[in-house]
This record gives sequence, structure tokens and C-alpha cells, in this order.
Amino acid sequence: MAHEVDQSFLALPLRALADAALARARALGAVHADFRLERVRGASWRLRDARPSGTSDTTDLGFAVRVVHGGAWGFASGVDLTMDAAAKVASQAVAMAKLSAKVIAAAGSDERVELADEPVHGERTWVSAYDVDPFSVPAEEKAGLLAEWSARLLAADGVAHVDASLMTVHENKFYADTAGTVTTQQRVRVHPQLTAVAVDGTTGEFDSMRTIAPPVGRGWEYLTGTGWDWDSELERIPGLLAEKMRAPSVEAGTYDLVVDPSNLWLTIHESIGHATELDRALGYEAAYAGTSFATFDQLGKLAYGSPAMNVTGDRTAEHGLATVGYDDEGVEAQSWDLVKDGTLVGYQTDRRIAKLTGLGRSNGCAYADSPEHVPVQRMANVSLKPDPGGLSTEDLIGGVERGIYVVGDRSWSIDMQRYNFQFTQQRAYAIRDGRLAGQVRDVAYQGTTPDFWGSMTAVGGPQTYVLGGAFNCGKAQPGQVAAVSHGCPTAVFRGVNILNTSDESGRS
Repeated sequence: MAHEVDQSFLALPLRALADAALARARALGAVHADFRLERVRGASWRLRDARPSGTSDTTDLGFAVRVVHGGAWGFASGVDLTMDAAAKVASQAVAMAKLSAKVIAAAGSDERVELADEPVHGERTWVSAYDVDPFSVPAEEKAGLLAEWSARLLAADGVAHVDASLMTVHENKFYADTAGTVTTQQRVRVHPQLTAVAVDGTTGEFDSMRTIAPPVGRGWEYLTGTGWDWDSELERIPGLLAEKMRAPSVEAGTYDLVVDPSNLWLTIHESIGHATELDRALGYEAAYAGTSFATFDQLGKLAYGSPAMNVTGDRTAEHGLATVGYDDEGVEAQSWDLVKDGTLVGYQTDRRIAKLTGLGRSNGCAYADSPEHVPVQRMANVSLKPDPGGLSTEDLIGGVERGIYVVGDRSWSIDMQRYNFQFTQQRAYAIRDGRLAGQVRDVAYQGTTPDFWGSMTAVGGPQTYVLGGAFNCGKAQPGQVAAVSHGCPTAVFRGVNILNTSDESGRS
């Protein structure tokens, strides 16, 4: 169902505010200025054992002006939606740029902010792909569905507790710049999640099993039948959890590893998504979760993985959490290669970084999570391509003599250069002679980024591909949070180091 931008957003004085701000910035000598007005509504519901445990519903409304003046950035924001306030905020942004230019000069730097060219797009409108705006559904209906699902799990043998949550976001964004691009956008996203907990009353051991349904750029229809089979997953969880409680602890060692998309998306996020952010690779982003081993001098040279590895950055994927029509610098959304046949061939960029490195046009990765934050380079939907003629998950498992199959994400750890890592999962299965041989517990797989991806010998076909993701990717100071998706097929990795995570305190 195609939607139009909410009339309540369009009724705001968008163009008048932008005109006032951009005119003031021009008059004060800015060589570039952009105006961004955002309204972001986020709501969440949380239940514990089918009873409400918390709700929230907030709206962030305001605008920002960013300028390039004297070779430096300037930025300011406001909440008073009047022409005088917009012009004042533009003046503040120019004043900040002038101060920044003095500080840069005093530090002995001659670096100047310049932006990569971008075609002028005129006036454009873009709305994400969804059927039912979750904010059009009564809160009682949302909480009621979570309670019904929770009760269904609680009624099963062996389930002691159930946590349920739903996060929903409706984001409107208006952008205009001095070049003449004007965009109005609207996107919706939802994140439902349930976790069942089992407790052994005799030993005190406990464990959990969480749904593997990913967050998506869809509407309420995602919870009522489009895009995920909730009935099937909820029906399976109690039995899977009971099997996990009885499962033996894994024997540490070297195994072949078959990774389900519900787990692999997070490994992609941490070891490829963040590592190919060019501001990290250049050292411009270092304080929040570090830099990157995939430094700029290795572009076109670094063997990131095996020839089976083909990874794209994509701001256009349908239902992707990082999918937009235009980024927060007026750059049209694109899809491009990051890793091709195992070699690093691209990065994620914004207009400044693209110009600084001579890469030409930005690939549209500037984003601010709220009107009071400056746009920074953020992650696209970074995805591993399937093999067009690839095997099913069952057939991939069938080619493994001694291995482990992992499903669902759980915990992770990665170093400050996105090089050494460790990941766990919701459930793991032993593979013997090409067949699943029951669950094992306490499994973590460990490796370095190039060695791990270099050990990938096969990727599944399109029938195994799933678009996973998260609402809570963090970056920048002050910290910002962005939602991002990562698609991937099932994949096979040979000779992976498997750790046993149990300790003397018992399994949990």
C-alpha cells in the first residue's frame, strides 16, 4: 500500500523556515548551508509474563542548520518554529564555523571542509514501504497482541517466564540546501521481540530462547501476517528451549561452522559494516568503538575474505532499516560494492569524506538521529550476496562432516579495529556426517575478520537470504543511534575456533 507524507507534517511551515535560515546563511557568507526539520515519534511496550511492565511514547520535533564557512563546519539547532528563530539559528551556525576556523588555524592545520558534488534534485518526496502505520493501531491492540503471544508461551511446559516488547518509530524529515535540493521523507519501522525463560527447579540452572524475527522497515502488518510466520515461531520456541536445557556443553576445538542468517547479520555488522565506514578507516572516528583495520591504503588490495564473499552497501533495499530516498546531505540513495570476490573495493562515505579522499560522489551515508544532532557518516544496509544458484541450508549442512550450526544472535565482542571477535547465538546444533545431531550449549565462535571471512567456502542461494538488523547501532560523540539492516544467506566456514563459554558458576 502506497502512503503519502502525513498532512500534519506538511502543515508545518517547512519551506518558510528553510528559506529564512538559508537566506541568512548566504547573507553571512556561507558557501554551503542546509536546513533539516525532523519529527520523530517513537513508542514502546514491554510486558513481563503477559502483564504490562512499561510503556513510552515520545516525539522529538525541531530543526537544524549546518553551514560551511571559512573552510569549517558550523552547526546549530532550535525548536521554535518561527522565521526569526530559523534565521537566528543560521547565524549561530555561521558563528560556530568562524570559531572553529580559528581553532583549526591555531592548531596549525590547513585542512578545509569541502563537499563532493551532488546533482541538484529539485523537490522530491519519498515514503518507505509499509502497509499499516503502527501509530494508527490502538495501543490496547498492540499490548493485547503481545499479551496473547506471551500467554501462549507461558502455557507451554517448561517455560517459567516470558518477556515481550515492541518498539515502533515514525520518522518525518524535511531537507533543503543552498544548491536547490528539497526533500520530504517519511519512514516507519517496527521491532517486536519475545524471550522465553526456563528454570530447572532442582539445579537452579536457567536459559532462554528469543525469537529470531528481525526488526524491519515495515508497519503493523509485520505482526499480523506479512513478512514473518509468528505462529510457527512461537509454537517452536518451548520445544527448542526444552532441548537446549537438556543439551550437553560443547567440546572446545576446531569445527566447520554453518551460520544461519539470523546470526550472521550481526557478524557482518560488526566486522564489515563498521570496518568499511571510511571515517573510521581514516581515523576521523576513533573514540566511539574505535577505528578500522581496513585502512584506506588497502582499497583494491585487501583480501577481506574468500572469493565467495561479495558484500554491498545499500540505501535502497526494500524494508531495510537504513533505507531512505535521500540522506541528510541531499544525496540520492544508492547501492554499491564494498567487497567483490573477496577483495575490499569500496567504503561507506558522506560528501566531505568522499571529497577528501578523491572518491568522487558520496554514496549517501550521512544521517542524524534527531534534529538536535549533526549528521555524521552512518552505516548503510550492508549485506552479503547469496549465490544465485546456491544450495539450501539443509544441503549446506549436508556437506559438513563435523561441525556446528548456529541460529540467532546473542552476545558479541570485537576489538577497537574490528579485527578480533567472538560471537554467541540463541541455539547451536552439532553436525555429524551431514546431519544435525541435537543442540549443544555454551558455544562461541572466535576469529579475526580476514581469517574468518577467508574461511567461507560456500554461501546459500536466494532461498536462504534473510534481511536481519538492529535498532540500536551507536556512533559519534555526543552519541547517536541508528537503525540498520544486514541481509545474508546461510554460509559455511571451514576450520573455525569454537570456545566453551561455561565457567565454574554454572551455565546461564
